[in-house]
Order: sequence, then C-alpha cells, then structure tokens
Amino acid sequence: MLGPDFISDELVVETSDHARLKVALAMNNYFTVKCGDAESEAKLFSVPDFIGFACREVASKIRGAVAGIPFEKFHKYSSEIIRAGVFGRDEHGKLRDQLVFPANNLVITNIDVQSIEPVDQQMRDSLSKSVQMAIEISTKSIERAAQHEAKRTEQKAKGELERQKLQNEKEAEEARCTLLELQAVAAAVESSGQSKAEAQARAERLLIEGQSAIELAELKAEAARIETNAELDCQTRAREAEIQFLKEQNELETSRARELGNIEVEKFSKTVDCIGQSTISTIAKAGPQAKMQLLQGLGIQNTLITDGKTPLNVYQASQGTLLSPPLAH
Repeated sequence: MLGPDFISDELVVETSDHARLKVALAMNNYFTVKCGDAESEAKLFSVPDFIGFACREVASKIRGAVAGIPFEKFHKYSSEIIRAGVFGRDEHGKLRDQLVFPANNLVITNIDVQSIEPVDQQMRDSLSKSVQMAIEISTKSIERAAQHEAKRTEQKAKGELERQKLQNEKEAEEARCTLLELQAVAAAVESSGQSKAEAQARAERLLIEGQSAIELAELKAEAARIETNAELDCQTRAREAEIQFLKEQNELETSRARELGNIEVEKFSKTVDCIGQSTISTIAKAGPQAKMQLLQGLGIQNTLITDGKTPLNVYQASQGTLLSPPLAH
C-alpha cells in the first residue's frame, strides 16, 4: 500500500439561498502505478502535498455543486449531491464510482458524509427545532392511527362474537326441532286411532312451530349481521376520514414550521447584507476607540487593562512591567 488509504477533511459550503454549512468528509483513496514504468513511478512524487492537493480539488468541486442548490434540497439529498459533484455522471446519467488525478495517479473511490451542520448558530437552532417538531408530529400521527386501528379491531371482534352467538342459537333451535320430530314420531307409533291422529296433529304443529322458530332465528341472525356490517363500515369510513384529516393537518404544520425556519434564515441573511461588513466592523471598534481617546484626554500615561477573568498578582509582578516607561500613543 502506498500512503494512507483514507483522507478526512472539513469545509464550508454556501447554498444558492446563502445558507453556510460546515461539512465533514472522509474519503478512501489509493495510488495506481505500473511496476517497472519509471514515468508512472515518478508521478507518485510529482505532488509534494498530495493530501492537501486532493482536499482542495474535492472541496472546489463540492462548493461548485452546492452553490446552485437551495438549502432544503441539499439538506434532503446532501450525500447524492456531494458524490455527484465529486465523481460526476457519465453520458447515461449514471453516477461514476471514482475520481482520478492524472498529476500523481491518485484515485478517490468513496466519499462518506460524516456530518453537516449550519455555521450560523441561529440557523442551527432553527433547523434543530424544525426537525424536532416534525418528529413530534409524526409520532403523534402514528399513535393516533394505532389507537383508531385498535378500536376498529375491537368493534370487528364484537361483531364476530355476536354473529357466532346467533349462529349457535340457530343450531340449538334446529336440534330442538329434530328432537321434537323424533318425539312426535315416537308418539305416533305408540298411539293409534284418535290418539294417533292427535299425536300426528300435535307433531305437525310442533314441526311447524319449530320451522317457524328456525326461520325467525335465521332472519334475526341475518338482520344482526347486516346491522353489524353497516355499523363497522360506517365506523371504518369515519376513522379513515379522520386519519386523512390528521395526516393533512400534520403535513400543513410541518410545512408551516419549515417555511418559518426558512423565513428566519432569510431574515438574518438579509439583515447582515443590509448592514454590511464595514458597518459591523465600525460598530465593533467604536467602543475601544472611544475609551482610548478618553484616556488620552485625561493625560494618563501608564495603564494596565485586563479582561476581568485573568487575576494579576501585583506583589509578585516584575518591576520592569509595573515601572515601564510611558506608552507611546
């Protein structure tokens, strides 16, 4: 192996909407060389700082790729955008798998995006808050959907239980009817004459009653099944409509939070652009310059100013420091 097989680097990129981001990268690399070929071997040493050279070239490609992309798109597809910017695409639009530097035959084979974070603290806080809100909204939506699904399953189970109960009642009525038929036949065999006729009539009456009871039970079971299915269908449609409403409401809240974050970032960027770097520098220097002019006006020649955090031992201080000649202003 020739040299290290990976390179780490950090760089600052700026999107098309002026969002500045710090990107941490790790790259795998190796050198291609033909053994015995003096020209190929000499290329290995043609670039003294090959790591710095590779980092500068890769950073330039990444900045060029990110400069024409808005922050929201880069945040979603950062890894793909960075790899496409470094490796490029072939004539078919497929992403290439390596980058070759002809100057020293260095080959970059892979790029791992380890972290991406905003340089501006206010933008970083806004982005973190937006991501947290999106996670909370998604979690609540999943919880509500699970609750609705549990209620729907419970209602369906109750309907199945009621239908099974009615089916059992129907089977019991059929068994009782069969028993009555057998009792009627037995009574007909044992009886004769008038008693046989009465028994036969009684059996027929019981048979008719049993059949009527069976038909009534079947009608009740069918009516209960239809009612249960209608109620389940109504509840299912109501819950689906409520879930769709909650989903759209959550999407609107997520979009609103994202837009608010973008507005805050754009507001801060425009404020800095309007004030200008020279104005900010002048404001920062105004306080110290006024204090210096005030001290000069009072005629003070020797001064010692500390930041209030570093203690000064006056008793052990050097005589040369405390009794130094007047400062030239």
